Amino acid sequence: MDAPYQIRRAGVADVPAIVDVERACFNDPWSARSIQEAIQSETSRAFVAEKIAGLVGYVLARISGREGEILDLAVRPGARRQGIARRLLGAAMDSLRDSGVEEVYLEVRESNRAAIALYRAEGYRPAGMRTDYYRNPPEAALVLRVAISPRGFSSC
Repeated sequence: MDAPYQIRRAGVADVPAIVDVERACFNDPWSARSIQEAIQSETSRAFVAEKIAGLVGYVLARISGREGEILDLAVRPGARRQGIARRLLGAAMDSLRDSGVEEVYLEVRESNRAAIALYRAEGYRPAGMRTDYYRNPPEAALVLRVAISPRGFSSC
């Protein structure tokens, strides 16, 4: 069965819709300018999930040598629990892997149990903590890491 949404690369035209999702999901949202800069950067990878009614989620990632980072991942509250975040994360991970990335990091609020469960299911493991990382409300971030293998190679 096909998903009732499609995953595709994000473009500058998606910035207003991404900002809308960002504001619906986070108390301390990124600015439109920051999102646009992330999408336009050569080292960034950005994907959106889109339904007929419009954009319901996005992921922003970046490459730094052989390391990658998931910068932001969000799914509109009314569209959650449909596998959208998992597919967005998968699209970002595939793109990072195809670009030669060998390990990926991210930060997540330590209270965000749903996100932590998703990341752990995708192989991420704790790599540290960042105290007072988030501002609104103040909270520590759990740093997670996963090693990934290049396509076409076996880890055996």
